[in-house]
Amino acid sequence: MKLLTLLVFFLTFFGKTTLNAQEIAILKYGGGGDWYSNPTALPNLIQFCNDNINTRIALRPKTVEVGSTNLFQYPYLHMTGHGNVFFSEDEAANLRTYLQSGGFIHIDDNYGMEPYLRKELAKVFPDIALTELGADHPIFDQKYKFPEGLPKIHEHDGKRPKAMGIFYENRLVLLFTYESDLGDGWEDPSVHNDPQEVRLKALQMGANIVQYAFKN
Repeated sequence: MKLLTLLVFFLTFFGKTTLNAQEIAILKYGGGGDWYSNPTALPNLIQFCNDNINTRIALRPKTVEVGSTNLFQYPYLHMTGHGNVFFSEDEAANLRTYLQSGGFIHIDDNYGMEPYLRKELAKVFPDIALTELGADHPIFDQKYKFPEGLPKIHEHDGKRPKAMGIFYENRLVLLFTYESDLGDGWEDPSVHNDPQEVRLKALQMGANIVQYAFKN
């Protein structure tokens, strides 16, 4: 079953690279959290990536549910929100298989998600804990250089930003960005009225994540 899933994933992913555009998706999850927050964020990041790192990503991201077999159509998933997150055991197993089969997910805490997410990630990978990435990790040294690691985009509790990951067979399959709020920085300028340099920093870090995920 796992071999079949892996085959479907790679046929879907590498088949798409020969077409006009790849597709990436926003992860829809249960529990009542606002998985749909920051609606302009990912489209803006996609446009920035297409303009600056030579990607060819469809400008409108898809939406996919955690338990759906459609998960395997997308090489890159984005997840965000402010509050509760819940995965059923079947959903957790589906996400685990996706990640083990070559997929990648970036989870960006939009503030308040972290305690709920940790509990659900323990269902996805019961034996693998989140570990903090050092500033020397390659994700901070793609097209754009971040020698101090994850940038701080929005203040919430005054805590330092953290990039945490889950590694499977030495591959970073899940990135969790916390106390940074990259997605707010990707939104339309009128949403948060961030200075251009702050938005640019957020978009550049986002592009690094996409570039790293596509290469690895």
